[in-house]
Amino acid sequence: MQIIQTKQQYICYNPELLTETPEMAFSSEFWQQQNKIIGSAQGRGTTWFVQGEKLAMALRHYRRGGLFGKLVADSYLFSGWDKTRSVAEFSLLNHLIAHQVNVPKPVAARVVRLGWFRYQADILVEKIANSRDLVGILGQETLSQQVWFDVGAMIKRMHDAGVCHTDLNCHNILLDDHKTVWIIDFDKCYRLEGANWQEKNLARLHRSFIKEQGKRGILFNEDNWQWLLQGYQGQWQ
Repeated sequence: MQIIQTKQQYICYNPELLTETPEMAFSSEFWQQQNKIIGSAQGRGTTWFVQGEKLAMALRHYRRGGLFGKLVADSYLFSGWDKTRSVAEFSLLNHLIAHQVNVPKPVAARVVRLGWFRYQADILVEKIANSRDLVGILGQETLSQQVWFDVGAMIKRMHDAGVCHTDLNCHNILLDDHKTVWIIDFDKCYRLEGANWQEKNLARLHRSFIKEQGKRGILFNEDNWQWLLQGYQGQWQ
């Protein structure tokens, strides 16, 4: 990892993945001028998918949600570079990769100071090729028992790495065209010790399946959930 730091800006990046000028790489206008924008997705803001020289990436500007987000859309209290949203997520993704969890490679993170007390943040991560989230897939087809086992096993690997995914839901679990399981969106996630939080994390995921079953009619049932739990518990091996 390399770092570019001034009084007002901090950028950490992987030079093996980002060969473009780091200071420019967080601007959607930069990628547009290069004709390298390959797509976008809408959430709290726009996530831009861009084609770098080394790999395709997702560029995201951190924004708040909820009522408070309408008042303070995209700035946060500053208490140190390493505690900022983008740098924390960059570090957590590297930790997960070291523990063989399938997550996007972190490419670069940026923090820009706004005076003494606030900051804005951006991150560039790998775009998982040829992938769809479970909601999109289950809206069209069922998944095999083996895939459900694999989903559970990957979540277990994440938990064994001591990471609590604070927004673990079926939108944040992807399958690529090889049916490999990926977990994404680690903003505000963190490491925990002990063993009293994993069940709540799984319960959150279960509620998201039930919600999408009612909302979109996804092809999910309780047998699927039991298969996922068997994969989590290693009972399928």
